[in-house]
Amino acid sequence: MDESGLVLINRDGPIATVRLNLPEKLNALTRAMRDLLAVRIPELIDDPTCRVVLLTGAGRGFCAGGAFNEKSDLRATATRERMARAHTTWIRRVLTSDTLFVSAVNGPAVGAGFGLAMLGDIVLASRDAFFKSGFPNVGAAPDYAIGWTLTRAVGAVRARDILLCDRRVDAETAERIGMVARVVEPEQLEAEAMEVCRRLAAGPYALGLAKTMVRKAGELSIDEYLELEAFSQGLAFASEDLHAGRVAFAAKRKPEFKGT
Repeated sequence: MDESGLVLINRDGPIATVRLNLPEKLNALTRAMRDLLAVRIPELIDDPTCRVVLLTGAGRGFCAGGAFNEKSDLRATATRERMARAHTTWIRRVLTSDTLFVSAVNGPAVGAGFGLAMLGDIVLASRDAFFKSGFPNVGAAPDYAIGWTLTRAVGAVRARDILLCDRRVDAETAERIGMVARVVEPEQLEAEAMEVCRRLAAGPYALGLAKTMVRKAGELSIDEYLELEAFSQGLAFASEDLHAGRVAFAAKRKPEFKGT
């Protein structure tokens, strides 16, 4: 397969679907796939016409983690640290940008795949999906920001249990403890995920502000958070979308937002 085909990008107006495409290996992340993500994801974030990105996998797996069978000098600390830092920039942008991300976890999400799934602002899981750290089995430290995202989703006690003890978390348990927003039947997952994406893509500029407010809520004091809230409200009230929303509300019709 041409390496460019390992990560497929499909556009549907303001929605971009990013699909890992190595189904025979449960979409285990090769170096080429990691490098493609590091280029393609920022391109989508920088595209003002792209409002929502859907992350999913081809076949019966979301992502089985890193492809450790690739030959490389992983024992060289500087080499591995350099490789990891090459991906922190785009991961940070996913978490901090106004672009909204939805994960549709269609099967196993292990190791780096677990981290990739948890980058979604909204995470949907197929009923037959599961999540697993995998890192203790290979002696690796968690990556793809999983320690940060998982702790904020389920708390430090559960995050330590899942990551350190390599606990397998099925979809129903993931929903119960707050790892995923909802569990969907396998045959309905992609349609449900696209419906969520369409709803977000049709939403106002303020959705990006809300994403930032939720992310910052666990980091700021109440005084700092209220300052952020006031600042965000100022931006929202100055937006074209709020004006459109007020006009539509007065006319008792559905608003048409443009994300501006």
